[in-house]
Amino acid sequence: MSVSSRIQCVSPGLATERMFPCLAHRPWQVLCRVYLQQRAPLSQRPSKIAKPCFGKVRAVLKKREYGTKYTQNNFITTVRAMNEFCLKPSDLEQLRKIRRRSPHDDTEAFTVFLRSDVEAKALDVWGSQEALARERNLRKEVEKEYQENIFRNQKLLKEYKDFWGNTKPRSRTRATFLQGPGKVVMVAICINGLNFFFKLLAWVYTGSASMFSEAIHSLADTCNQVIWHSWYGFSNMRYIASLISGVGIFMMGAGLSWYHGIMGLLHPQPIESLLWAYCILAGSLVSEGATLLVAINEIKKSAHEQGLSFYEYVMQSRDPSTNVVLLEDAAAVLGVVLAAGCMGLTSLTGNPYYDSLGSLGVGTLLGTVSAFLIYTNTEALLGRSIQAEHVQKLTEFLESDPAVRAIHDVKATDMGLSKVRFKAEVDFDGRVVTRSYLEKQDIEQILNDIQQVKTPEELENFMLKHGENIIDTLGAEVDRLEKELKVSEKTTLRFLIDVYGSMKTL
Repeated sequence: MSVSSRIQCVSPGLATERMFPCLAHRPWQVLCRVYLQQRAPLSQRPSKIAKPCFGKVRAVLKKREYGTKYTQNNFITTVRAMNEFCLKPSDLEQLRKIRRRSPHDDTEAFTVFLRSDVEAKALDVWGSQEALARERNLRKEVEKEYQENIFRNQKLLKEYKDFWGNTKPRSRTRATFLQGPGKVVMVAICINGLNFFFKLLAWVYTGSASMFSEAIHSLADTCNQVIWHSWYGFSNMRYIASLISGVGIFMMGAGLSWYHGIMGLLHPQPIESLLWAYCILAGSLVSEGATLLVAINEIKKSAHEQGLSFYEYVMQSRDPSTNVVLLEDAAAVLGVVLAAGCMGLTSLTGNPYYDSLGSLGVGTLLGTVSAFLIYTNTEALLGRSIQAEHVQKLTEFLESDPAVRAIHDVKATDMGLSKVRFKAEVDFDGRVVTRSYLEKQDIEQILNDIQQVKTPEELENFMLKHGENIIDTLGAEVDRLEKELKVSEKTTLRFLIDVYGSMKTL
């Protein structure tokens, strides 16, 4: 015989006290009365009711189904609201404003709006989605025309300055090539250009293969430094320019030197007087040596500022511009000495093979330098791990913070140019983070709010309000750690911190 059950829950109150006096001292318990009802004629029903059963019923919040696309809680900034929804600042004044933690280092907080409020306001202002779409297209056309006018005006201004000259005083902040690595590059370009001209004249006059290699060497140095000059200051483009320099040295310097040396061995030619060639090589040795000293001094200064030795700074390619000049000038000085020695043997013995061997030696020297430049700059572009001691120092700094319980899966990559990308999974102490939030709140007010909570809905709203603020506090803790690490390391750190077992934040 089929039986259906009906459960009726009665909260403790006056009725409970009257019916069950023994339960009056347990107000937390819920009384459940179960009635068994038969689907039979009324006469066949039992004359007695089953005994009531007692038990606790948990109050569970109803699970919310958000769907695949939920945007009711999305925030947008003032600029985005004006650009995407064609609104004026006056249109946003009446909307609900929300202060949020800023993702940028230069500001602590900024104002945002609910996207749903902005969309409703846009429909109220423009009347329909079609009218809003027409206004967007119109503004895009105006913006495109504005950009084209700017391009034309810039072109006209450039032509005007080229014709009349720019009489505006040069800004000290833009005088990049008058100090530091830029100064090294400018000096090297001028000296190598003059060396190429005089070495080329000496080769035409003497026909020496070693002098030809030195002329090509100076030309390659000049071209490579001009390439680097064009991209100075564009972050990773500096490494790309240095990589191009290495390829250029190999192709123009080493390749042509080997070719001319091999041709000299296969088809030796008589050598004319080498007196002028010796004079030009002596001048080149002085000029290249001076440029080399400038580069060495700049590298020592930069290495001292970063707490590194001269060798570590060069091997890690901390400054690709100075390293290119250093290696090229070092190769130039050695090349001049090698070329002068081989030409001297040719003068003493009258054998042109020594001169051709000098050309091959200069080519080998340039090939070695180019290989080193290609390797170090490729490694810098691909990213490399920083030293284990440095990683340990960063880890210990984070673990010494009260808000951090543990650090896992640490990865640190040297991005070059004083930039470090630091990734770690951080187990934050929830109690410390929560206490950091409570220290900024009115505890008495929170206590009053707790005492006023009577229903599960009120409890839910209370927890949601403070839970959201605690999550913001967690993000603020990540920002604080980042700032403190930047100050301690004196470098630009980019963080990717995974909050262990919870969520991911940047």
